[in-house]
Amino acid sequence: MTAVVGGPAPAGDASGAGRYPSRFRASGVKARHLRAHVLVVAWLGLALAAVAAQEALPVARWLAVHMFLLGAVTTAVLIWSEHFAVALLHAKVPDERWSTARLVTANLAVAGLLVGVWAARPLLTAVAAVALAAAATAHLVVLVRLGRGTLGGRLKPIVSYYRAATAALIAGTVLGALLATGGAGGPDRYAGLRLAHLHVTLLGWIGLPVLGTLFMLWPTVLGVRMKDRTTKVSRRVLRLAGGGLVTAVTALALGRRWPAVAGLALYLAGVALAAHLFARTVRRSRPVSAAAAWTLAAATGWLTVAVATDLVRLATGPLAAAQTAIDALLPVLLVGFVAQVLFGALTYLLPVVLSTGPRDRAAVRARLERGWQARAVALNTGVALAALPLPGPVPTAGLLLAALSGGAFLALVAPVLVRSGKGLPADAGPGGASRRPALWGTAAGVVLTVLAVLAANSGGDPAGGTNAAGTAGAGDGATRTVAVTMADMRIRPARVEVAAGTSLRLEVTNDDAQRHDLEVEDGPATPMLAKGDTRVLDLGPVTRDRQAWCTLPGHRAAGMTMDIVVKDGTATDTAGGHQGHAPAAAPDDHGAPDLSADYSAGWRPRDATLAPAPGGTLHRVELHAAHTTVEVAPGVRQQMWTFGGTAPGPTLRGKVGDVFEVTLVNDDPGMGHGIDFHAGSLAPDRPMRTIGSGERLVYRFRAERAGAWLYHCSTAPMLQHMGNGMYGAVVIDPPGLAKVDREYVLVSSALYLGTPGSTAQVAKMRQNTPDAWVFNGMANQYAQQPLRLRAGERARFWVVAAGPADGVAFHVVGTVFDTVYKEGAYLLEPGGAGGAQVLDLAAAQGGFVETTFPEAGHYPFVDHDMRHAEAGAHGMVEVGG
Repeated sequence: MTAVVGGPAPAGDASGAGRYPSRFRASGVKARHLRAHVLVVAWLGLALAAVAAQEALPVARWLAVHMFLLGAVTTAVLIWSEHFAVALLHAKVPDERWSTARLVTANLAVAGLLVGVWAARPLLTAVAAVALAAAATAHLVVLVRLGRGTLGGRLKPIVSYYRAATAALIAGTVLGALLATGGAGGPDRYAGLRLAHLHVTLLGWIGLPVLGTLFMLWPTVLGVRMKDRTTKVSRRVLRLAGGGLVTAVTALALGRRWPAVAGLALYLAGVALAAHLFARTVRRSRPVSAAAAWTLAAATGWLTVAVATDLVRLATGPLAAAQTAIDALLPVLLVGFVAQVLFGALTYLLPVVLSTGPRDRAAVRARLERGWQARAVALNTGVALAALPLPGPVPTAGLLLAALSGGAFLALVAPVLVRSGKGLPADAGPGGASRRPALWGTAAGVVLTVLAVLAANSGGDPAGGTNAAGTAGAGDGATRTVAVTMADMRIRPARVEVAAGTSLRLEVTNDDAQRHDLEVEDGPATPMLAKGDTRVLDLGPVTRDRQAWCTLPGHRAAGMTMDIVVKDGTATDTAGGHQGHAPAAAPDDHGAPDLSADYSAGWRPRDATLAPAPGGTLHRVELHAAHTTVEVAPGVRQQMWTFGGTAPGPTLRGKVGDVFEVTLVNDDPGMGHGIDFHAGSLAPDRPMRTIGSGERLVYRFRAERAGAWLYHCSTAPMLQHMGNGMYGAVVIDPPGLAKVDREYVLVSSALYLGTPGSTAQVAKMRQNTPDAWVFNGMANQYAQQPLRLRAGERARFWVVAAGPADGVAFHVVGTVFDTVYKEGAYLLEPGGAGGAQVLDLAAAQGGFVETTFPEAGHYPFVDHDMRHAEAGAHGMVEVGG
């Protein structure tokens, strides 16, 4: 958007919709807008500084990209969308003071966001996000009000692109704030919200205004009349692209892949429709600027390629894979699309703006177009090499090639700007005295824009590899290298002791099947490491205690931490015992659930009835690992990690000798899962391995022994996976099991409220302080919806203790158990003189008890550990007459 400023009216537009009203030239508004680009220049300078600091600052590349997009581009779009809206609508210029206030607020908010994320200050980040959303909302209100009571021209619909883009900025700000402040929830929601944030920002806030502006810029560059269909097509394109973007972003935020695919297909259809109109606009006659025309065409082509590739990747893989795919497409969007739009627009506009007459204009244009074919081929070849999945240094070489092309263009632009700056008379036109600083500000903005676009995508490890402070003073003391490994949700050694002033280097290797990284407090960080990857972190002289941790959601809270301790004595490494201090529990968003309250309307309890074992000896089951939000206590909804969409998962039943063939499908886009069946006996290496998102695993075992067995997720950290609902029961009937009137299955477990994987929730798990204890996943559910049978009926209660830490003491008030079966053996059988009052089970144990209810009434059942019973682990058996 910084490039398409001050251009002439589109050729052939008799309405003059593209001409700036005289008040823009006479009042100095145009010069004022150009001077506002000092902010753009400042952001671009900061972006370049961030690029230069990639080795010292772990988040440098993130900062560079966001300074360019959120700082520079946002500022430019805010300035020029208002400017174009006034021109295209023939509207009155808005009050300068309010325009300035909105611009200042937006820039201060962007600065606050960047500092808040960089310094890990959630409150600052949230406040800044609110301020940016407020500034964008005020801008949207202005754009809407400008259209009221104005006739406008043929290009009036283009203003709707700017309005839609501003709405996209508001949505992108909200999503970005959720991601930065931890409000995204668990890894599955994080993946979807991050994809939604990227799409609404790149395709909405940046893509829509550029696409809209091309409707008026393209025919102008070609030197032809605008197609009569342009207005109609521009409206259709906005409906398709805008509606598709809303659909895709909403679906991605909710983790719904196929609706997102449909939305992206609509967006792609809109881009294709616009490209078709642009292609039909081309005439055999020579364009005003062949270089500008071909460059703008290539930019539109890259936008089409990027959206189409994104669509295919999303349609053929899980959301987690789509994240990697769109990250790989950033060079295409930022260099192939945004940078080329910039080059093409400048190639056309600079001769128009800077020349003094037709002959001078032709000379300037000839200079800027010198060697344009070779430059265009180099840039687009470089983008292709950077985007394709090619090995080794090829992508970096591609970006270097694109950078050389950009540098060659700047070498041609610089003399033109210098000549125009020196030759510009002081009274050259309205506001002429102020045009020279505005010209140089714009020239600096051009240079820095190009450099920032290319540098933000130029190689470099996005997470950084060393700390600049690590090399300073390295000779002040001894240098020590420590081999660090990450596996089994642990960092080893968990504690490194060094003498004060020792220069410490960590040689970090991931030995785990899962991806991990390592970030040092106030220091360097590795990128995300796959199994077998190694990176070296140079901390420099260590003078104070520090901590390092894995940044993946939930991993730090699970214990993936390492303490670096400064000691006066001999340095040591501790691999075992101390595993890093547990993080302090953050305040929980949830208080203890109100068990006296009612469940929500439409809620249904889990059916505790256990069906008889099915016929046949082979039982095929498909279990889908996924995240599901359910009501786990009255009025309390919680995201659970589930098998089969429920916590606990489906109960499986069979007989001794039966074979179970269980197909585990991982539908979780954010993390891996596995499964462990206690009822089977086999080597765990392959059947219990962790599978990634979208993968399937067949787990086949023979039930050789009777009992009530537990199954659960086998992926570390199992405390979190089980504590968040990934468990269930397998019932294998003892031979000769007598028939009873009713059979129920009750799986006991602890309930931990809060965001799965968060520090606060994991601290409660590690300290064994649940928010409630439950039967079959929901607190107090059978007190509100009792189990029902009739007097004189005999009932069997199968009970499995899922833990993950506590057992259960199952008791039914008002009855005596005459049969007790625990861990594969009868402890008490009918016909004897004795009875039992409790089935006591440790975590992961199971069994059953039987009793006959003598008369009508209400018989409470409880976990007789009264802490558990009073916190949700109780229910009612309602016996009718």
